[in-house]
Amino acid sequence: MAISTNNVISSERVEGTSVYNAGGEKLGTIDDLMIDKVSGQVRYAVLEFGGFLGMGTDRYPIPWNMLKYDTSQDGYVVPLDKAQLEGAPRYGSDAVPEYDDAYRTGVDKYYGL
Repeated sequence: MAISTNNVISSERVEGTSVYNAGGEKLGTIDDLMIDKVSGQVRYAVLEFGGFLGMGTDRYPIPWNMLKYDTSQDGYVVPLDKAQLEGAPRYGSDAVPEYDDAYRTGVDKYYGL
């Protein structure tokens, strides 16, 4: 597959991408994207964080507009640290919530949006 130079990327290539904080510390990887069915816009990147060797990891929905791609790190950067993530809304891989209005409002409120 050729490297693309435009601003569009396949979700397959986003999943598994590393996420760092502003200090360069790796926080986790993107596990999934949540897309608005009506607008087609990505609303949340679901960060896989915690656990050991993939066991016991939780998923943290982060509003997509908080992620900025950094070519020097070949990953996304968020203005968060591990302590902020530890208190963030999360769920296990076997307990994906309904992303209804109440859930989305809670996630957005946590991040000050």
